[in-house]
Amino acid sequence: MPSEGRCWETLQALRSSNKGRLCYDRDWLLRGEDVLEECMSLPKLSPYSGWVVDHVLPHTQENPPASETSPTSGSTSALDPPPSVSRSSVRSSAFSSASPTTPDGVQDKQESQRPECIALQSSRGIQVEGCIRMYEQVHRMKGAEGLRQWQEEQERKVRALSEMACEQLKRFDERKELKQHKEFQDLREVIEKSTREALGHQEKLKAEHRHRAKILNLKLREAEQQRLKQVEQERLWREEGQVRLRSLYALQEEVLQLSQQLDASDQHRDLPNVDLAAFRTRGNQLCSLVSGIIRASSESGYPTAENQAEAEQALQGMRGLLVSLGQEIARACEDKKKQQEKEAQARLQESQVHQGQEAHKESAAPSRGPGDKQQEALQVKVQDSTMQWYQQLQEVSSQCVRAFEGLTSSKDIQAKKIKMDLQKAATIPVSQISTIAGSKLKEIFDKIHSLLSGKPVQSGGRSVSVTLSPQGLDFVQYKLAEKFVKQGEEEVASHHEAAFPIAVVASGIWELHPRVGDLILAHLHRKCPYSVPFYPAFKEGMALEDYQRMLGYQVKDSKVEQQDTFLKRMSGMIRLYAAIIQLRWPYGNRQEMHPHGLNHGWRWLAQILNMEPLSDVTATLLFDFLEVCGNALMKQYQLQFWKMILLIKEEYFPRIEAITSSGQMGSFIRLQQFLEKCLQRREIPVPKGFLTSSFWRS
Repeated sequence: MPSEGRCWETLQALRSSNKGRLCYDRDWLLRGEDVLEECMSLPKLSPYSGWVVDHVLPHTQENPPASETSPTSGSTSALDPPPSVSRSSVRSSAFSSASPTTPDGVQDKQESQRPECIALQSSRGIQVEGCIRMYEQVHRMKGAEGLRQWQEEQERKVRALSEMACEQLKRFDERKELKQHKEFQDLREVIEKSTREALGHQEKLKAEHRHRAKILNLKLREAEQQRLKQVEQERLWREEGQVRLRSLYALQEEVLQLSQQLDASDQHRDLPNVDLAAFRTRGNQLCSLVSGIIRASSESGYPTAENQAEAEQALQGMRGLLVSLGQEIARACEDKKKQQEKEAQARLQESQVHQGQEAHKESAAPSRGPGDKQQEALQVKVQDSTMQWYQQLQEVSSQCVRAFEGLTSSKDIQAKKIKMDLQKAATIPVSQISTIAGSKLKEIFDKIHSLLSGKPVQSGGRSVSVTLSPQGLDFVQYKLAEKFVKQGEEEVASHHEAAFPIAVVASGIWELHPRVGDLILAHLHRKCPYSVPFYPAFKEGMALEDYQRMLGYQVKDSKVEQQDTFLKRMSGMIRLYAAIIQLRWPYGNRQEMHPHGLNHGWRWLAQILNMEPLSDVTATLLFDFLEVCGNALMKQYQLQFWKMILLIKEEYFPRIEAITSSGQMGSFIRLQQFLEKCLQRREIPVPKGFLTSSFWRS
């Protein structure tokens, strides 16, 4: 039919047009429109029909193919719109529907203004629409087929790629397995090699172990032998120690028996010139020495051969002491027969002394008052044993001076320089001693000790040693002792507290260098004869100045020093002596005895009370001595000391008062008040400036 040919042409034109290539909405059912709406409503022309009629059909009608001329013309009348529908309306409806890019607002406005499509009374529109639907279905099927083919192609590619990946993974696994196998082989070789090395090292260690075990077994055998030897030595040592200990106990028993014999000699106390107290004191010292040896040896385990030798020496000393006491008693018995002759000589000496005092009132020679006739006479001169001790010390001093005489008398400039350096090195440290800190005092002591030990010390910026001269040690010892006594004479006389630091250094040096101690006593006895105690007698033909020098006075240009100055110097030296006998160097050997201890202070006090007092001198020296050393003597001798104090108060005070003039009562009253206060308190106070433990920590 001609109309059918035009319809296909129209469809062909629509297909070739730009609009025909647009995508149509195939999912109109998803918008929820009623499926039966087209069946119930009148058939409508497609919105694109007008555009096709206006643009496509005219061109196809102008150039129709020859074979299709008659059908096209026939079909044109069939496709023409009915008379009631204008072409402009169809065109407008086509254009309005063909503008999908128009915004919704404008499109809605145009649609509102656009007239509704005109219903067709024929089936041409339905056919056109069906063709369109068929074309779309065909195109959809082609697209589905193409999509299916593309999917199959992609699946083939994916399978090909998967198979290739699997092959590559297999190759990779094979290479990895090969690499692991090689590494395993290398590791096995390394392990086998290390195992062989370990076995070799183990064999070497076993060999070393066997060697060391052999050495250790030898050492163990040696140690066991040494232990057995040591056990045997300890057994022998204990046996010897027990034997020595039993021997020491036997020696102590014998010493105590001899000490009882010394105490039994108290029945001869009435004999003159017999110092029983000195013998008893020495006997007590020897007993204490033996007891100390036994106590020390018990603490340390067993006594040594040295301890036994010391105890035997103490026993020999005790025996010699008994022999000496017997000789003294025999000599005293002989002297008692000649008492009348000695009394006559004593009266002659006293008269000479009295004459010397009358000639010079400032002299301190012993005198007797008229009240003495009613009292028991005391000694005027020192005991023979004390005098021998005094002379021995002076002889030691003289020998020391003769020993370094070549150094002092030398004209050589170098020798004079050495002498000056040694004198400074010995005296300057002593001058620096005062109530300073304990650490500074130790430095001074170490410097003096080093100098006496031959070590070089710094003095005046130069190194000085006693080895610079053969006579250097004698010179330094003499000058050092002289300086100690001079410090007591000057420094202690002005500042009483200075006696203790000077004394503790002197005591420490005395303990380490005994000769220095002997020289200190020699200088002290020469300058202060009352420290012996010794009252020099005035001899016929003696110059008065020489006698005054023997009494301790300083005489310059025939002028004698004032009595106050004299007493001040004597007081300083007695205070220094009282401090020395009770102090020990705290860093020294405590097991050894004091080289000049409290027993010498007790001897001095006993001997001075057995001698006639001197006016103003005895009271001053007793006060100074008891103030410095009374507390130590009280702790040492206890009841015996208080008996001595009562003796001074009851028997010795009247003697001092009888010879003391009214102008010299100051020293007597001071001593009297001091002793009365001590008796009331039953205690001697600790002296001012005494060195305590806090002093050594400073």
